[in-house]
Amino acid sequence: MTSQPAAADDAVSHSPAAERPDHSAQTVLVVDYGAQYAQLIARRVREARVYSEVVPHTLTAEQILARKPAAVILSGGPSSVYAEGAPRVDAELFEAGVPVLGICYGFQAMAYALGGEVARTGEREYGKTQVRATTAPHGLLGGTDSVQTTWMSHGDAVTAAPEGFEVLAASDAAPVACFADETRRLYGVQWHPEVKHSPQGQRLIENFLYEGAGLKPEWTTGNIVDEQVAAIREQVGDARVICGLSGGVDSAVAAALVQKAIGDQLTCVFVDHGLLREGEAEQVERDFVAATGAKLHVAREAERFLEALAGVSDPEQKRKIIGREFIRAFEDAEQAVLAEAAAEGARVEYLVQGTLYPDVVESGGGEGAANIKSHHNVGGLPEDMQFKLIEPLRALFKDEVRAVGAELGLPPEIVQRHPFPGPGLAIRIIGDITEQRLEILRRADAIAREELTRSGLDAEVWQMPVVLLADVRSVGVQGDGRTYGHPVVLRPVSSEDAMTADWSRLPYDLLATISTRITNEVEEVNRVTLDVTSKPPGTIEWE
Repeated sequence: MTSQPAAADDAVSHSPAAERPDHSAQTVLVVDYGAQYAQLIARRVREARVYSEVVPHTLTAEQILARKPAAVILSGGPSSVYAEGAPRVDAELFEAGVPVLGICYGFQAMAYALGGEVARTGEREYGKTQVRATTAPHGLLGGTDSVQTTWMSHGDAVTAAPEGFEVLAASDAAPVACFADETRRLYGVQWHPEVKHSPQGQRLIENFLYEGAGLKPEWTTGNIVDEQVAAIREQVGDARVICGLSGGVDSAVAAALVQKAIGDQLTCVFVDHGLLREGEAEQVERDFVAATGAKLHVAREAERFLEALAGVSDPEQKRKIIGREFIRAFEDAEQAVLAEAAAEGARVEYLVQGTLYPDVVESGGGEGAANIKSHHNVGGLPEDMQFKLIEPLRALFKDEVRAVGAELGLPPEIVQRHPFPGPGLAIRIIGDITEQRLEILRRADAIAREELTRSGLDAEVWQMPVVLLADVRSVGVQGDGRTYGHPVVLRPVSSEDAMTADWSRLPYDLLATISTRITNEVEEVNRVTLDVTSKPPGTIEWE
């Protein structure tokens, strides 16, 4: 294998036509052995412009091979290959001629299945670890340094490679840290090349994909759009389709894909519950329609939600109330869309859902899933709606969704929008919800977002909730007098998937500007604080 540089650039039935792109000729299967990084491996493969999917380790070798994968990657996991009940890899997988890469536990399981030696040496490696190439870097390590920093997480180690394998690298606690059998196209690595703490890890993954497996970097956003448009047209025919727009990236991109496929057969429904941030409702009504030409039915329901939330401060109760009222509001809007279709002699048969690939994996892989997923913590759409689902984003990660949105011509204000909870500002107000408190938070939030955008750091931050401590008063001095106002909390976080997160180290000058503007321009706020808690132990949202 020679090295190659990275390439550029219930009641609802579930119709399979648009579930999964047709990449059967070049699909990499990532077998999940319980690793926290299995999805990340799949993302790194896709960043190399090769399509990948995560499958559970409970699949047999026969079941894996029946999917005709172009290559297989065995993920890490928490088990020891010697532990009772530990996942095993059937040696049949390695005899089928399919290129396989084992990572961490997958590496050890491969070695064990093929007759190598795996032992608990008494030395463990966790975190940053130096790895040394045992020969001039080539093959799987082609184009990488002879000594490189990697990210390890293991107690057991491969102490002897199986027959036919060349040892490519070692570390202080792992005499066999990387091996390869070029003839059978089998490869293994003890460290985690998929994490950013292994700076040369992506090169290793691409060496496996391009050279070891002979795959081509051909999976692009243009491919995704073309495939989904064709699949949606085949699935829908001349039926009508309804889509619930939340104002977020996922629903907007899903709707734009369907609109491109079937045009006026789609009607989008936007329930304005009055809990959005400043300008967001107008953005949906103006920018989305302008970019797509989609038909939009707007349900203005702020009064309904405020009345239902009056006097409620418990966050879980807020969520339940918002979920209930959202269902009712959507049902009312749905009836109007159904009536319009009926008047034209048509039937609404499909519902567009912005399900992403992490949702599919976390719900068990999506095999035969038929229930509508909860609407981003809003509480879900009605369970008894008699629609078939269209899920055009079902195979995609968030960053891929953004790329598809840009390909479809959606404006950056929609495509790059930070994640926002379905219950909206209701869960960013600590206390009960009033129109006045919503307005205070909207103004403070708008200032924070405006300054973050002006600084050019939007892309460095996963999201930056602004929280109003409405039930807390803080003494301050403004002008010549004492004030007794509300504090707000800035919660900027950096993350790849929101499963874990760290607080963003924003420049002090930016934080100072945000604080000064909020306390000067939002009369009711006299103190701005910064949340510097990671996740875990904290969550991203406060409620």
